[in-house]
Amino acid sequence: MESSLPAGVTKGAHRVRVASAEFEAGATRLASLPEAGAPEVAFSGRSNVGKSSLMNALVERSGLVRTSSTPGCTRALNLFAITLDDGTAYRMVDLPGYGYAKLSKAEKATWGRMIESYLTERTSLRAVVLLVDIRRGFEEDDGQLAEFVESSRPGDVAAGVPRVDVILVATKLDKLPLHKRKPALAAFKRDTGLTPIGFSAVTGEGRDALWVRIRRAAG
Repeated sequence: MESSLPAGVTKGAHRVRVASAEFEAGATRLASLPEAGAPEVAFSGRSNVGKSSLMNALVERSGLVRTSSTPGCTRALNLFAITLDDGTAYRMVDLPGYGYAKLSKAEKATWGRMIESYLTERTSLRAVVLLVDIRRGFEEDDGQLAEFVESSRPGDVAAGVPRVDVILVATKLDKLPLHKRKPALAAFKRDTGLTPIGFSAVTGEGRDALWVRIRRAAG
């Protein structure tokens, strides 16, 4: 008999339901962010990787995070308050995309400092979801971000400081033919050492698998 489970979800997995999701704050400086509270999950990737679409699909709200066909649209840290149906609260943080060639050097430097400060100093950060277009593969900028997070936030068990996990997501899964998907995901794992989640904002594939990883990282 054919399984009715969503793709990427094992038998017995709980499908995450989002009770509420709303924009909370936007900031261009770390000092302007709300006080640390609920566990935060940051979403990052190259411009036009499908970050806004993924975040909307994750919370099943079509217009929560603004989508745009123009690369470099996100120019601040945007925070969204998320509450699940079991009462668990999270913050999703939309980071500015990187790799957009038309940005000036000054803009790139400003954004880089802001993102670095957030990733190294924000005490409530628990995971960084690193989005990579499955058709483009893992690029140098992606590797630099993953290495930066892993080296700067490894955690300290003795001091009770949690690590920040890097969760690799291969977006736009629906753009590849079925027979090319598994080899592409295997190549990501081989090249990075990270187990990727294939995700499609169009079909919803990978949504539940990503929530499992997020909830595990957030404790």
